[in-house]
Amino acid sequence: MASSSPAVLPITNPQLTVPSAAGATQSQPPVATPAFRSFINHLSDTVRNGFAQRRPWLELVDRSAFAKPESFSEAALRVRKNYAYFRINYLSLIALVLALSLLSNPVSLFLLLGLLSAWLFLYLFRPADPPLVIFGRTFSDRETLGLLSVSSVVVIFLTSVGSVLISALMVGLAIVFAHGAFRVPEDLFLDEQEAASTGFLSFLGGTASNVAAAAAPAVAARV
Repeated sequence: MASSSPAVLPITNPQLTVPSAAGATQSQPPVATPAFRSFINHLSDTVRNGFAQRRPWLELVDRSAFAKPESFSEAALRVRKNYAYFRINYLSLIALVLALSLLSNPVSLFLLLGLLSAWLFLYLFRPADPPLVIFGRTFSDRETLGLLSVSSVVVIFLTSVGSVLISALMVGLAIVFAHGAFRVPEDLFLDEQEAASTGFLSFLGGTASNVAAAAAPAVAARV
């Protein structure tokens, strides 16, 4: 008796699905991740290096070093010398006053954070392709820049954000100038290299240049 051939089992080969171009476009992140990561790294490094140069806070509030200036010129000279020595501490105090003012005005804080987020995620670090689409309407880079500029003017000058920022800045500067005028700087010593780099708002200038260098590739891609 001839042996019967074994039964052949059906085998199905799964087809490999290749993602379409539309799916790849939709999966593109809304933010240019390398540029945004570079921006955050530059900003954190700048802030970390700045705080590493701050003076001891006990030296800032040493009561034995305070005395009334004899003239306005002496007070101005003290402010300049104390700023050259305590500039990181002074900028930290101004930043603290700004932060407390914004925290005490949550509406202004919300508007300012929304404005900064719009600039970061809708223009500075958004990929140039595909274009921005809001409510079914496509916006070019020029239109996006115009809308963000108008929104900035409205938020800063037509809401409470501008008044909160200006008042907090004035309070912070008043604290700095009062401390600088009454703090006797005779016991403060600066190295020549430190004295050469202590121009007015030099730390802010260095921070701005570093942040601009980090954001330059993302902005240049839109030009």
